[in-house]
Amino acid sequence: MTRYAIINPRSGGGRTKARVGEIRTRLNAALGETQLLLTDAPLAAERLTREVLKRGATHIIGVGGDGTISECVNGFFEHGRAISPAASFSPLMSGTGGDFKRTFGLDDDMAKTIARIAAARARPIDVAHVTLMSAKGKTIHRHFINIGSFGLSGAVVNAVNRARLSKMFGGRFAYFFNSAKAALTYRSKRIRLKVDGAFDDEVDMSTVAICNGKFFGGGMMVAPDADPADGLFDIIVLAGGPRRDVLRELNTIYTGDHIRNPRVKVMRGQRVIAAPIGGDKANAGPVLIELDGEQPGQLPATFTIMPGALQLRV
Repeated sequence: MTRYAIINPRSGGGRTKARVGEIRTRLNAALGETQLLLTDAPLAAERLTREVLKRGATHIIGVGGDGTISECVNGFFEHGRAISPAASFSPLMSGTGGDFKRTFGLDDDMAKTIARIAAARARPIDVAHVTLMSAKGKTIHRHFINIGSFGLSGAVVNAVNRARLSKMFGGRFAYFFNSAKAALTYRSKRIRLKVDGAFDDEVDMSTVAICNGKFFGGGMMVAPDADPADGLFDIIVLAGGPRRDVLRELNTIYTGDHIRNPRVKVMRGQRVIAAPIGGDKANAGPVLIELDGEQPGQLPATFTIMPGALQLRV
């Protein structure tokens, strides 16, 4: 087996850099020879993952936060197809993010996670392929394994990724603080939403979440019934409306109780198409998209499930 660990030394507020020697020792002891590659720029984890898979790597370990994990997952695919379908992926969380960790039940303790990886067998999970528009108006393609969303959530992630002070108090605080702040000024958007052949309508929304996993936004359980291996998205539509209603719903999302709210629509499907409705001043400005905590672009977008497209070993 040819194994690589793709490490973001800047993750965890830079603390991961000081642990590189420890990570090497633990991985080699538990799994056998593991080659370490350190990222040095945005999207480097994606590029490195793709390069080593093409050279025959059979097991990739992504070390960092949610952003690093997302980049590694994207590196497994090219032109909408898996580069090496039999290769496996293991996340080793070492960052401020934690939604991927919560969705897949991973431990905070690095040593325990490495032991779990060593004992685990790879299992297939679903991957989402997204076609969307970049900020420059170009069509781009991305993948995610946890959650993609748009609307207020996209605006929040954009704010969180730019924030410095709120991040000092942890990922959950940063998301809640910026969610509450954005909800005070955010205006709901009207979009056209299609889900398979079962739903096609215009909706007023604050956020729509296309879910493979359960958690986003620093611990919000937006899709409590989502299963990353069932071949379906859980689609959660949070209605637009008065700001007081949007703020009230923020707390209930942490427990999953929001799905009982009549203002929340829950659907399942394999293909989701969303587009903004123009010509309305209330809809001014782009509808921003976030994918696993990254903010790559905006609507229009098409989300398609790829059943069992990634071998997860954890």
